[in-house]
Amino acid sequence: MEPVGQPLLLGISLALTTIATEASIDNKTTPSYNETTTNSTDSGSTKPLLISTLVLVLLLILSVLLASYFFRFRRQRKAVVSSNDKKMPNGILEEQEQQRVMLLSRSPSGPKKYFPIPVEHLEDEIRIRSADDCKRFREEFNSLPSGHVQGTFEMANKEENREKNRYPNILPNDHSRVILSQVDGIPCSDYINASYIDGYKEKNKFIAAQGPKQETVNEFWRMVWEQKSATIVMLTNLKERTEEKCHQYWPDQGCWIYGNIRVSVEDCIVLVDYTIRKFCIQSLHDGCKAPRLVTQLHFTSWPDFGVPFTPIGMLKFLKKVKTLNPSHAGPITVHCSAGVGRTGTFIVIDAIIDMMHAEQKVDVFEFVSRIRNQRPQMVQTDMQYTFIYQALLEYYLYGDTELDVASLEKHLQSLHSPTAPLDKIGLEEEFRKLTNVRIMKENMRTGNLPANMKKARVIQIIPYDFNRVILSMKRGQEYTDYINASFIDGYRQKDYFIATQGPLPHTVEDFWRMVWEWKCHTIVMLTEVQEREQEKCFQYWPADGSVTHGEITIEIKSDTISEAISVRDFLVTFNQEKKSRLVRQFHFHGWPEIGIPAEGKGMIDLIAAVQKQQQQTGNHPITVHCSAGAGRTGTFIALSNILERVKAEGLLDVFQAVKSLRLQRPHMVQTLEQYEFCYKVVQDFIDIFSDYANFK
Repeated sequence: MEPVGQPLLLGISLALTTIATEASIDNKTTPSYNETTTNSTDSGSTKPLLISTLVLVLLLILSVLLASYFFRFRRQRKAVVSSNDKKMPNGILEEQEQQRVMLLSRSPSGPKKYFPIPVEHLEDEIRIRSADDCKRFREEFNSLPSGHVQGTFEMANKEENREKNRYPNILPNDHSRVILSQVDGIPCSDYINASYIDGYKEKNKFIAAQGPKQETVNEFWRMVWEQKSATIVMLTNLKERTEEKCHQYWPDQGCWIYGNIRVSVEDCIVLVDYTIRKFCIQSLHDGCKAPRLVTQLHFTSWPDFGVPFTPIGMLKFLKKVKTLNPSHAGPITVHCSAGVGRTGTFIVIDAIIDMMHAEQKVDVFEFVSRIRNQRPQMVQTDMQYTFIYQALLEYYLYGDTELDVASLEKHLQSLHSPTAPLDKIGLEEEFRKLTNVRIMKENMRTGNLPANMKKARVIQIIPYDFNRVILSMKRGQEYTDYINASFIDGYRQKDYFIATQGPLPHTVEDFWRMVWEWKCHTIVMLTEVQEREQEKCFQYWPADGSVTHGEITIEIKSDTISEAISVRDFLVTFNQEKKSRLVRQFHFHGWPEIGIPAEGKGMIDLIAAVQKQQQQTGNHPITVHCSAGAGRTGTFIALSNILERVKAEGLLDVFQAVKSLRLQRPHMVQTLEQYEFCYKVVQDFIDIFSDYANFK
């Protein structure tokens, strides 16, 4: 295709040629002696001056047009790359495959210098960098040195080692690679695709490695043994979008021998964002050496595309890594698939948090530049680079709000004390920080469609598009896939709860369709049908006999009350397929019309009963509702997650538990009173914990 501007340039070129020709003819013309002296001067000096001026003006215009043309041509040449464009194995896009990545040209004036940011300016600096679709973050990221110029890759490129590399362009530098002990008679057996990486003022704190391939698993375990690593941080899933990202290098149960290292599984704890596996490893060559405990922390919530939606899970994960890694151990082994993108992101967040504590500033640019000298391309995309800053800001604004159960009472006293020291945050201030969680109205498009707004009790409390519960679409009927309900994560499982409003008369059919389609066996109701002479929830079940809503028939089988909880069993039948299922409803009567329950025992009993029901029915989503599906609903879900963690870990974080809910559905835990009630129930639970030892 002919570039834009070529005809124009051709025209200017012709014009210049014409003027030059005319000037040449004029110069060759001899002035006539019949003309007067004055005329001779005019024609001899003014005309060449005019022509020279015209030439200069046209040359100036030409240079401007050439610059403009060159700039436009450069813009057209900016590459938009996807994994489909590059069929060869490519680690560059490993963390962002199939996403469109704009490759920004380097600044012609050389790399910019980015200075450390004092922590008190961090929020403002991030706001500036985030403007214009994160333009300045991309500029900063693209100013980073790649790290390739700093070293050689002779060992990685040897013929014997090429197959050991997952991606041919993600290789360890010779000067910083991890060197294994040489196995007799096997050339290059000291090679593994792994590099030493410094932490904040801590040399070789980490080993950044690629995810083991099937043929490199033995070397991986040999490295863990020889380097005395006690902690492995895994930041990828084994498969993502049907592509293998990492070979499973551990046994699911029992023990397995990898080369000369025996690995046996001791324990496995699955949580919502990460899984903790404990291994006992022993070298068969060093029979006299005692076996060692190695903990693998596997972060499972990194999405297939981009970065996590919020840094909360990553910060919790990082804290767990710091807590579990013994002080005397060797480097922490960190890997994703290529060992540069997510791996670099994790290492940088860890280091800069340490820097924040020590120096009250952050210097992400300098630190990434430095570790890229140890392993090229650490932190692979501008999205990961931006995510680092988001995690640092989250940490700076909210800090570490985690408590162990033993310190809860003291913490509550400080929250309530009117004479609390200035560094103590009162309960009101803690809750006020929660109200700063922005409601993302741009992510509520479906709920804000006119047809769907009629389905909301409270128009401000509608689901986000990214986690709304989707129903099957009725043939020929638009918007019938919508219900005002959100999936909410539990302590151990994603989408463990469905938070929804109490059904309206015209949304009862949708409510039961949701219960059926998402295989719910448990409904938790936290409001009365009427409160203060107002309808809070349409009675969606029959008082006796059965009732049919659309294709679903609900028959009541039993209705019993124990203390403040009614337990109703329904036989729910999908008439089209003539299939039935038992659904149990727990209707909590202990919530007064105004305020909160007087004591926490009723809520503890309710949560225990629901958990028992879940274990018996297969842990499908629990449908939880009050009237609008945010205040009491959020309080119940928050407490379920908090108490589950108290039992499992002896730790709690009321603030982050509620903050996480508010990122998933607006206004969850709606009032200061409800927030305080969360603390009160946890305290009551700890006080009577011995009575609930079997609450599992």
